[in-house]
Parts: sequence; structure tokens; C-alpha cells
Amino acid sequence: LLNEQGRRQRFRVDDSGNFILKNEQTVAHASPGIGYDHLIPDEDGEFYRNWRDHINSPDDIWNEIVKATAFPGVTSAPKLQPIQTRLVMLQTGMRAPMGIKVKGLNLEEIEAFGIALEPFLKEVEGVRDEAVFAERIVGKPYLLIEIDRERLARYGILVEDVQKVIQVAIGGMPLSQTVEGRERYNIRVRYPRELRGNQEDLNNVLITTSEGAQVPLSELAEIVYEKGPQNIKSEDTFLIGYVLFDKLDGFAEVEVVESAQELIANKINKGELILPEGVTYTFAGTYENQLRAEKTLSLVVPLSLIIIFLILYFQFRSVPTTLMVFSGIAVAFAGGFLMIWLYGQGWFLNFSFMGENLRDLFQMHTINLSVAVWVGFIALFGIATDDGVIMATYLTQTFKKNTPDTIHNIRSSVLEAGEKRIRPCLMTTATTLLALIPILTSTGRGSDIMIPMAIPSFGGMLIALITLFVVPVLYGWHKEVQLKKANP
Repeated sequence: LLNEQGRRQRFRVDDSGNFILKNEQTVAHASPGIGYDHLIPDEDGEFYRNWRDHINSPDDIWNEIVKATAFPGVTSAPKLQPIQTRLVMLQTGMRAPMGIKVKGLNLEEIEAFGIALEPFLKEVEGVRDEAVFAERIVGKPYLLIEIDRERLARYGILVEDVQKVIQVAIGGMPLSQTVEGRERYNIRVRYPRELRGNQEDLNNVLITTSEGAQVPLSELAEIVYEKGPQNIKSEDTFLIGYVLFDKLDGFAEVEVVESAQELIANKINKGELILPEGVTYTFAGTYENQLRAEKTLSLVVPLSLIIIFLILYFQFRSVPTTLMVFSGIAVAFAGGFLMIWLYGQGWFLNFSFMGENLRDLFQMHTINLSVAVWVGFIALFGIATDDGVIMATYLTQTFKKNTPDTIHNIRSSVLEAGEKRIRPCLMTTATTLLALIPILTSTGRGSDIMIPMAIPSFGGMLIALITLFVVPVLYGWHKEVQLKKANP
């Protein structure tokens, strides 16, 4: 609940921390039957949680739903919000980020194979057991009226006559239309519900013969119930069924799918899982987007490195100097991976500062190499050379003004240039790191994408401070080698 300023609304509390109601009574947190309209707004008060104390995230609610369900799989795959589910369905055709498409020519075989896959998928490391769900395709009762043509011939009744009576009795036949303003409604004639509500009533539907006699439908046809498909879906001219599943937190989608593919293939080879003839299966889901993105990134990442190298070369017009500055990318690259590794370590920043646990504040957990992470690395490559450019530019200008003729003078010039440029380099790095902190602590919509993008940049720029020493050392070493070659 937000106030007029768009901030989260606070409410008045007493000295004991209980909320004061408008009727002057007090209640504790999450009291049943107490809504926001019973509380007194107060900017100096406290936030009111209308949840039970142990409910801290949507995952807690999901876990309670899973415990309360009487049948496994009744939660029907992953927990997705309505709009998110719609987007996933548009991408994959399924209401889950990951699943198996089972294709074939017979719906019963497709359903049986999908059900057989359920227990094996639950064995895969990283798969959420309660989310594994194979669609039950065949199970809807259908009423079949099988007309006996020999019996019709005995009574001299046409098949068309019987079909018309059945149509009128059950489905209804439109006779005319009624106009109600701009709306039009069909006027249908059919039997009342009490004469067509069950199988016995349909058996008593009377068919009139050509001679005017009336024969019950049970004498002319057999009426039975039969199980059939709830819905029929097809893809690539084949009938299709889905086996949905989801991954546990901390596992990458691609890794889970690859593990599932390997396990199912082994089960089929060992004969523990029988693949019916004419039935095929393929894994599908949003992980396919990551596979396509990885192919694109395999071209984009090297291309971005080449472009950065060329830009640096046009700046310095020297391959050795360009390589010295370019080494900052390697250092930052290592720093990005180091930060990703630290995020998955339970001991890293596992302490409280000003009453806030830092791991909770920065939402630290295992980070997988997703598309967002690689995009973060590409952004890191672009800014990792900033400090090196500043240092190398000043070193180049210093050596052009005063050309040292001894090793001692070279080292003195390098030291002098490094001392003068260290403050601008630190300011450049500090502004980048400070700008990334709000992203790393964000919790709003889109943070699940932005945080993995920011982690490599934060870790890389933190470690990239080493380039303050690497570039001057490499530059001085290069000048010393040149001096030794000129004066052997």
C-alpha cells in the first residue's frame, strides 16, 4: 500500500510495537480480519504485514501449496505469474519454462510414455520433484451413439432421420432469430433437460418411422460412454503431449536439460524405459533461447575484444602499448569470475552491518553463466581499460617530453607518472563501483536480470585496480628492453 507520495505507507503503533486501530484497540502483526482501512496512517509509524510471520517470499507460499496438494503434480509445473506464463506459452507452447514434447500418432501411447517419464525426471539432479507433471490427455468421457443400420432397415428408417432427432433432442436445432436491440439470439428447439439428462433418458427418445410408429432410440442404436482426449494438440503434423518440469534454484537450465537428456537416453538403452514405435520426444523450453544466445555471443564476444583492441591501437599507434592496456581486460575478466565464485560461497560477507546481513542485502546465491552474465562481461570489457588508458596516456606523454637515457631515469619517470595518475584512476573506478551498488541491492521487477549483469562488472572493476601497477610495470619493462637494445 502506497501513500500519496508514492512511498510505502506506515501506520501508527504504541510503545509496545502493536498497531493502533481506529476504534482505539491494538493488534499485533498479521492479525486475522484486520485490513488497512482499520489502521491509522502515520509517517513515523511502522509497516504493516498482513502475512503470517513465516511467510517472507512467494517461495514460502508455493511450498505450502505443494504440501497441501493431495496428489503429486496437481500444482502443474512451475510457479509462474499470469503474464509470465503467457509469455512462456507464446515462446514454447507450454505453460512451463522447460518440458518434453512427446510426439506420435496415438494419443494413448503419447500419454503412457509421458507418464513413464515422470519418475525418471524426478531422479535428475536439479529438477524440482513436485513440478514434474505429464499431461493426462485421455480421460474425458464422451457419449457415443452407434447407429445400427440393420435395425434401421427393419423399420424402414433413414440414418438421416435418426441423426436429425438426435440433433434436436441433445444439441438443439436453430429455427429462427430474435433481435434484442443490436444483439441477435438463435431460437432453438430441443428436449428439456429432464428428458436428456442421462443415458436412460436418451434411450427413451422416440424415432418416428415412415408408417407413423414410434421406436425408442435404444432399439436402433447403442449408447455408450467412452474415454477420449480432453484436447487434441498437434505440431509438425504429429499429435503431441507435454511433460512439464522446473529446476531448483542454483541450477542452470541448460545443465538440467543436458542431465535429463543423458539420464533418459541411458534408461532407454538399458531397457528400463520403453519408447513406443512411432513416438519421439524432444526437450523444449526457454533454455533454447540461451542456446541461441550462446551461439551469438560466441561471435559477439571475440568481435567486441577485437574492436576494443583496434580502438586502443588507433589511440596509441603502438602494438606493445596497446597490449599493455589490453592486459587490463584479462585482469578484469578474472575478477568477474572471482566475484561470481564468491557469490556462491556461504561464508562470503555472511555477517551483519548495522543490523542487516550483507548476503541478504546483496541477495547472494549461486550464479550460473547465463546470457545476462555474458552481457555483463561485454560491458566490463568496455570499461576495464579506462584506468590503463589514463595511465598509458600520461606515461607516453611523459616519455615524449623527457626521454630517459638510463634505467634509473626510466623507473623514476614511471614512478612519477604513476603517482600523478593514481587519483584520476581511483575516481574513475570508484564512480563505476558506486553506480553498480544500487543495482546489486535492487529487489524490484527486472532485478533478476540486472543483478547477474552487474556482478561481473563489479568484481572486474574491483580487481582491475591492479592495472594501476600492471601497466606502469609493463611500460617501464618495455622501455628498459628498448634501452638495452639501443645501448648493448
